[in-house]
Amino acid sequence: MATVIEPTIFELSSPGRRGVTMPASDVPEVALPSNDLLRSDLPLPELAEVDVVRHYMKLSSFNYSVDSGFYPLGSCTMKYNPKINEDTCRLPGFLYTHPLQPIETVQGNLALMFETQEWLKEISGFAGVTLQPAAGAHGEFTGVLMMAAYHKLRGDTKRTKMLIPDAAHGTNPASVGMLGMQVVTIPSDPAVTWTWKNSKPPVTIPWSV
Repeated sequence: MATVIEPTIFELSSPGRRGVTMPASDVPEVALPSNDLLRSDLPLPELAEVDVVRHYMKLSSFNYSVDSGFYPLGSCTMKYNPKINEDTCRLPGFLYTHPLQPIETVQGNLALMFETQEWLKEISGFAGVTLQPAAGAHGEFTGVLMMAAYHKLRGDTKRTKMLIPDAAHGTNPASVGMLGMQVVTIPSDPAVTWTWKNSKPPVTIPWSV
């Protein structure tokens, strides 16, 4: 694979070029701050607007992105989201909502989230659904908390171990450890697959339980 070398923005600079030409001012001029706050010796690059756009667009093409390929494992934010979702979340009613503003001013947001919860609950058949987790690891930890609460409710205090493949995301054993449970690592083979027989000693699963 050929190596593509893109010059830096400073190497592309050409004295006298401008990215934008400001229109004549239509407001009264004011004095600039003192020279102590201004610098004229900054080696800022000088480029036309199109050169800047092309430079950074080319750099962005070097990055692996969800638009150019598949993420088999990684942050949930790397998974594909329909572009319309990006536009929707930028609607003023969502974009300018502050977490601490009065609750009576965000009733539309709350209604939307509540209805989404109810739809997901009905579709999945769960007794309840929460939108509280803010990320994949957060949701994973929430799930482990729910499992532990379920066993505690049944009076089952013996389930203190959780099986985690050694190829799992690092947050998997971290979530288990934060809950005070014991991680039992299941080793994978060279193909990064695993079976119950890979564990030492072999794990037996009481499927009837």
